[in-house]
Amino acid sequence: MPLGLLALAIGGFGIGLTEFVIMGLLPDVAADFGVSEAVAGWLITGYALSVVVGALVVTALVTRFPRKNVLVALLGLFIAGNFLSAIAGSYEAMMVGRIVAALCHGAFFGIGAVVAASMVAPNKKAGAIAMMFAGLTAANVLGVPFGTFLGQSHGWRSTFWAITAIGVIALVGIVALVPRAEDAAPTSLRREMRAFRSGQVWFSIAVTVLGYGGMFGAFTYIAYTLTEVGGFASSSVPWLLVLFGVGLFVGNYLGGTAADRNLTVTLLSLLSALTVVLVAFAFSAESQLATVVSLFLMGAFGFATVPALQMRVMSFAAEAPTMASGANIAAFNLGNALGAWIGGLTISAGLGYTSPIWAGAAITVAAVVVLLVATARLRLSEREPVSV
Repeated sequence: MPLGLLALAIGGFGIGLTEFVIMGLLPDVAADFGVSEAVAGWLITGYALSVVVGALVVTALVTRFPRKNVLVALLGLFIAGNFLSAIAGSYEAMMVGRIVAALCHGAFFGIGAVVAASMVAPNKKAGAIAMMFAGLTAANVLGVPFGTFLGQSHGWRSTFWAITAIGVIALVGIVALVPRAEDAAPTSLRREMRAFRSGQVWFSIAVTVLGYGGMFGAFTYIAYTLTEVGGFASSSVPWLLVLFGVGLFVGNYLGGTAADRNLTVTLLSLLSALTVVLVAFAFSAESQLATVVSLFLMGAFGFATVPALQMRVMSFAAEAPTMASGANIAAFNLGNALGAWIGGLTISAGLGYTSPIWAGAAITVAAVVVLLVATARLRLSEREPVSV
């Protein structure tokens, strides 16, 4: 394994921590700034929207620069954003820090995926992408619980100081360990935009929105499902979420390995399995044992699709993959928002706390259908994706 992949994973860990740890610290932040929790929640929403903007706009602005230089600059932006959050004297200053940090998120994962794939042999590219995303899953499994504990013990600002330090470590690692020999020559925005002429690129983005949206549609309201349907105590929820995070970590690794063997079969199998797990979860949510198993499998099958989804869009934009890769990172976040929105509608309609899981299953079925159509179109045209 190239050590540069480890540096990228550390960067992914820090960015994942920035995105998710705020959820556990929200009451402390709200109390410190004297705002309601609903207003404090915009620190999460604002971050997510900024990720989408960054994935598209920032990536477009940096396509003509060498990718390693861009990654270094993005981590500088990440460090600055978390530093601003750590020293923020007001809610508005905190929001600025969150937005600055978020702008690097999508571009880092989009460009980092291209760099990671370029560092290994053709038959190991999805595994390399999975290695980079392992940092994001580790942030859920280890970083968020410990970051929340640190913030509750020493003040929420201590967590952001720790994240800033992680950013510095990742920056040093990328400078030292990502070789310039692996850094492809810069390209033009016009050339990068040509990738979107491919119908398969758009199919890939649609599958990402729906496939990821299905899992997060079920996951967004999982705390209510666990307590109101499964009968778990509120104190058990964080540990159950750690179990979900372990599923993400395992799925990410196995999904990357499988995708290197057969990309299309892997995606179809994983999305179909995720649908079955969601349906089974919705039927058995009153059983605590079944819920524990379903939660782990939902994380495993849901995140196992990520390396394959990223690899698919890059494979059809092989000559200019940077913008397509960034757009697919934006698609993950759009899927997150779509799933959460639809899940919220089902609860508001009085369909109960298992309804978001049913909605997630339906969204995932749509992803399978789109992927089947895309595969059929590909076979009819007798075109195969070009290796990146």
